Amino acid sequence: MEDSKMKKHVTVVGAIQIGLGILGLIGAVGSFFLFTILIGVVGNDDVPKMIFSFLRVCAPLLIGFLSTLGLVGGIGLLGFKPWARYIVIVVSALGCLNIPIGTLKGVYFLWVLLQDETVKLFENK
Repeated sequence: MEDSKMKKHVTVVGAIQIGLGILGLIGAVGSFFLFTILIGVVGNDDVPKMIFSFLRVCAPLLIGFLSTLGLVGGIGLLGFKPWARYIVIVVSALGCLNIPIGTLKGVYFLWVLLQDETVKLFENK
């Protein structure tokens, strides 16, 4: 496989996805502890305690799931695995909802992964 510009872009996207996946997993653990602390702070108020208890479970699960997908996809991109391209496309599209940084990152990732030259890189594997 010849060394091309898009190959370098795919490598950059994979490395960024791995880094953001690791940071996301750290953030998931941090959000769990944050909501645990907030539950202790609100005391015996039922409604806030119930909301924070719900968020203590749901927020880390969602963040952790998306971060794990990004991490696995990033590792796969570095190996030019065709399945990894699809995973990162989905994660990047969902990341576009995270304005403004997620949108910028997502648009760049989608631009890289949807180019014809990139598709050819992954078809050869």
